[in-house]
Amino acid sequence: MNATLTLPHPPSPPADASVARIPGNKGIWVGIFCELTEFGLMFLVYFIARAHHPEAFSAGAARLSLAAGTANTVFMLSSSYAIARALSAIRRDEQRACLRWLGAALVLGLGYPVVKFFEVQWNIAQGIDGSAGIFFTTYYYLTFNHLVHVSWGILGLLWVMARTRMGAYSAADYQGLEALGCYWHATDLIWLAIFPLFYVLH
Repeated sequence: MNATLTLPHPPSPPADASVARIPGNKGIWVGIFCELTEFGLMFLVYFIARAHHPEAFSAGAARLSLAAGTANTVFMLSSSYAIARALSAIRRDEQRACLRWLGAALVLGLGYPVVKFFEVQWNIAQGIDGSAGIFFTTYYYLTFNHLVHVSWGILGLLWVMARTRMGAYSAADYQGLEALGCYWHATDLIWLAIFPLFYVLH
């Protein structure tokens, strides 16, 4: 008499395979991890400097333009919203709507370096430069590094806009557009940490 051992079958994958996938692609997540690691180290420097020079950080925040910091926060959040709407449109195969939202994201994203330019001009007129003390050295180091990442994101936006116009993305394949969205949102989150640390906390 032969005994038969029946092993349970593993559960079937979900009908919608996209549920379990990583948004964007592995390459962009390596870049995001490097970006977050870089800024994590810079935030560590910020907190060490603040612990050793609390008076300088308290006085320094009061000298920065809260209006400029708030404007850049609005531009970053609004641009991220527009990219999210662009992704929603391409998932419905609406390329024209996607392109319009990407255009809005680009215009809003460009508001960040424009405001930053005038903010720096105002800072310099007030005698606030990198040699004005430990607070401002840290401020310029972090915000200029963030500006570099925003600039890369703007170049990425131009690229995906060109690709969208050429019909490269559809509801079946929008990985490149999604990767740009992941990067832009990560850069946005970093600004949401920078803004209160430099402009709000006294």
